[in-house]
Amino acid sequence: MEDRKIRVAITHGDTNGIGYEVIFKTFAEPTMLELCTPIIYGSPKVAAYHRNALGIQANFTIINKVEDAADGKVNLLTAFDEDVKVDMGMPTKEAGTAALKALDRAMEDFAGGGYDVLVTAPINKNDIQGEGFHFCGHTEYIEEKVGEGQKALMILAGRQLRVALVTTHLPIKDIAQAITKEAIVEKCTIFNKALKRDFNVSAPRIAVLSLNPHAGDGGVIGTEEETVIKPAIEELSDAGIDVFGPFAADGFFGHGTYTAFDGVLAMYHDQGLAPFKTIVGDEGVNITAGLPIVRTSPDHGTAYEIAGKGVADEASFRQAVYDAIDIFRNRINYDEPLQDPLKKLYHERRDDSEKVRFAVPKQKPKAPAAE
Repeated sequence: MEDRKIRVAITHGDTNGIGYEVIFKTFAEPTMLELCTPIIYGSPKVAAYHRNALGIQANFTIINKVEDAADGKVNLLTAFDEDVKVDMGMPTKEAGTAALKALDRAMEDFAGGGYDVLVTAPINKNDIQGEGFHFCGHTEYIEEKVGEGQKALMILAGRQLRVALVTTHLPIKDIAQAITKEAIVEKCTIFNKALKRDFNVSAPRIAVLSLNPHAGDGGVIGTEEETVIKPAIEELSDAGIDVFGPFAADGFFGHGTYTAFDGVLAMYHDQGLAPFKTIVGDEGVNITAGLPIVRTSPDHGTAYEIAGKGVADEASFRQAVYDAIDIFRNRINYDEPLQDPLKKLYHERRDDSEKVRFAVPKQKPKAPAAE
């Protein structure tokens, strides 16, 4: 495994956005090809159009199936043959359809074991809607396609902060109803395992944010903290997860309390992402945890306003590649000791008495010493 380069599948995203620009800029660095073998799922014609429009050096080898990907090269897998009109910076259904075709082909190849990790360039969530795609975004679509019944968790990760979300792409008016004890327990349990398995944190400490301002102020500004969030935290603690809260989001981030935790569970999208992007800056990465596939993406969108101008910053996309590779390796290291455990060579004698085995007996308080 160590001798084989990790195969990184990359979907080109919305063809009118900055996807190809950040991809080309990322792999313009020669050392990237020493680290992994990139396989871009897209269109050679669209890729060439972007390369010429940007006026940048970007060499790629065209392949028709994932098995043909070669180490030491930027492989561009032809996900579809149809011509696509590129309107830089413009949202169009044609660009959304092109994004979905690349994504569908990548899902097929993952099911066949064609690559190790997936990095997705940004899509337009409106233009990609249509036959075969009725989802709020990549996360929900990938969960449906290759999740094998497992639940996905959106994590935003940076050097200083990791934020996971109980609810993702929901209108504000629907959030309170979606915040249930069961949802919090489910998401936090996935988060705890991801911190261990994907991020190599041996004993994660997780902070849970409140839903209402000032954590509800004892019920004056809302009761969800008392009726939903605290019971969820108690259940998680009883299950052996180190979870704390609920914390009012403004003070939690404003006072730097987040630095004492390995992960933060936010109740909704902007509650977690607004402070995350402010603190982490340009190198944040969106990670889909909880699924068999390792999937990451940059934490920015299609950036239509700068598409085709050559000024897009590839830092987040490059970090998404790095994180995907790290997670892939961390999962192997985490899972290996759990494979084929040693058989017991003896049978323990059972203790059927009511006392707890190995319990430390309570010490009786000592009498105070005479003066």
